[in-house]
Amino acid sequence: MMPISALLLALASAVLHAIWNLLLGRARDLQAATAATFVLALAFALPFAVVWWQADPSVWPYALASTLLEIAYVLALVRAYRISDISFAYPVSRGLAPVLVLLASVLVVSHHATPGEGAGVVLVGLGVILVGSRGATAVHAQALLVATVLAATIAAYTLVDRAGIQRAGALTYFVLTLAGPCLVYPPLVGARAIRAALDRFIVLAALANVGSFTLGLLALRYGSAAAVLAVRSSSVVIATLLAGRLLAEDVSRRRIAGSVLVFAGVALLAL
Repeated sequence: MMPISALLLALASAVLHAIWNLLLGRARDLQAATAATFVLALAFALPFAVVWWQADPSVWPYALASTLLEIAYVLALVRAYRISDISFAYPVSRGLAPVLVLLASVLVVSHHATPGEGAGVVLVGLGVILVGSRGATAVHAQALLVATVLAATIAAYTLVDRAGIQRAGALTYFVLTLAGPCLVYPPLVGARAIRAALDRFIVLAALANVGSFTLGLLALRYGSAAAVLAVRSSSVVIATLLAGRLLAEDVSRRRIAGSVLVFAGVALLAL
């Protein structure tokens, strides 16, 4: 049974992850808000990472690969949130990512999928269909494509980070992976636009970004990785529900039901 401490920490991590994405969604200039959020997150984490710096020389290839994938992730994230609702892009991308990780494991390392993992894939698929079933237009097709690309970047850096995090301290690795997007993306946006986007909501988004990561790590101290990942996947439901209230998105019951199925499927894939 999962300890209550691990459960609460994993749930808090899920809430914060949903919140920082929703806070980005409310920004007028999404590109500038994203750049500001990641730069502030790096600034908040860097002093602690320096104090507790821990990096084996073997981490650098993984950190380089991960930070390049993070750049692709940021670009895909901004594009996804610009052309579709967060209540669509977030559950679809977060649901498809572990499915793609499983597919890569089967194809590359000959992993034998279990019946539970197969059931998880089916549930995620059904959930994605429900989340995106309202109005089959060209815009939705493009949104699905971009959300799938976003999911692919999440899956790719997840596979890299599984090995990389074993070779460095958690905050050290967090800072190393954020270095790429913080060096590359802000110059593309412009300092003036980033300064204009800075407000208390962006500061909160950056704090929630770091907080979600930190609480997720703390949860792993008290509970198994599978259980923590399963609980953290509840963020897809949290984000979908809050998008209707905080962003005034038209979140239908069908979309909520779809997000619940995605959550259930991801939980099965994690366990």
